[in-house]
Amino acid sequence: MLLSPYTVKRICTPILSRRTAARFGSLAREGLILQSASSNVYENLAVEDWIHDHMDLEQKNVLFLWRNSPTVVIGRHQNPWTECNLHLMRDKGISLARRRSGGGTVFHDLGNINLTFFTSKKKYDRMENLHLVIRALKSLQPDLDVQATQRYDLLLDGKYKVSGTASKLGRTVAYHHCTLLCSADSSLLPVVLRSPYDGIHSNATPSVPSLVKNLSHAYPSLTCEAVMDAVAKEYRFLYNDKPNIHVVHPSDEAFFPGITQKIKELCTWDWIYGKTPKFDIQKTFQIFHKGIVVDGHLSISIKNGCIESCSLVLPSHWLSEQSCSELQDSLVGSKFCPREIIFLVTTLLRSCPDEEDVHTKWNMLCETLVSIM
Repeated sequence: MLLSPYTVKRICTPILSRRTAARFGSLAREGLILQSASSNVYENLAVEDWIHDHMDLEQKNVLFLWRNSPTVVIGRHQNPWTECNLHLMRDKGISLARRRSGGGTVFHDLGNINLTFFTSKKKYDRMENLHLVIRALKSLQPDLDVQATQRYDLLLDGKYKVSGTASKLGRTVAYHHCTLLCSADSSLLPVVLRSPYDGIHSNATPSVPSLVKNLSHAYPSLTCEAVMDAVAKEYRFLYNDKPNIHVVHPSDEAFFPGITQKIKELCTWDWIYGKTPKFDIQKTFQIFHKGIVVDGHLSISIKNGCIESCSLVLPSHWLSEQSCSELQDSLVGSKFCPREIIFLVTTLLRSCPDEEDVHTKWNMLCETLVSIM
């Protein structure tokens, strides 16, 4: 994922310890270009947080270039259960991450470039950044028809979205980040960003579906490496060709003191799932058992990613009200995730009377619950 050496000079140097900050002082007051050597989404998102929190952006602008292994990244105020296919992602080993900025859900892989523009809040200008990206693309393909929209997306041929955008505004500093679809897995992208879950009622920020297309599918010369080179070159032009690209290793404390804790926070269940705005699930379901179809209804309220209340309605001749009550009461307070529900039901089965029929029915209900998570 390194940029080609004929375009820019790389200096792989630790940054931003007190000693190193002084070394970059005069350069940073104008412009600084950083490129991540990592494809770990949590590490790269942590770099964004670190720069936002620790760098003096009043006197310098920073461009951060990064790519990730397959990941779905949701916005700060989004609900992963309504935004993506969590079952498919678990099966294929695709990560889920929640970023600090708002905006919609995006799919990342090594064919998708991420660009983060850091400035002071008063210099923040998303449209100016997008125009820089457009100039970079046109330097590679002059007849390319790509335009910025009022939603701060980039459209190819007036139809296909090739870049999504989001931002975070602090008290005095800000950043704007956008994606660029160069050669992402176009067969995987649409299916992982399609939620299969129904019956969910949520006030979380929804994504706006769009037609997408890879730049390289339209123009094979627009590879990730070529595009990153062009963007870096265009950014350098703003500062009289002064900023070189500095390759950084996000997990190294010598580069970013204290970043390990930021990475850990972004990996936690409490952040990825627990920050989901409160939502409810109303679901009717059927269970086929011993030649008969049993109709059931499930009502769950979820707050901070945990089950706040649960109501399970089943025919009393199939499962007693006492058994239903015991099961639903045990679910309250647990995390809304398959692993925890399976563990909880397994533990509950060990403590209940050794009745094979009851165990079978509870296991079937457990499978129903897991199917909506």
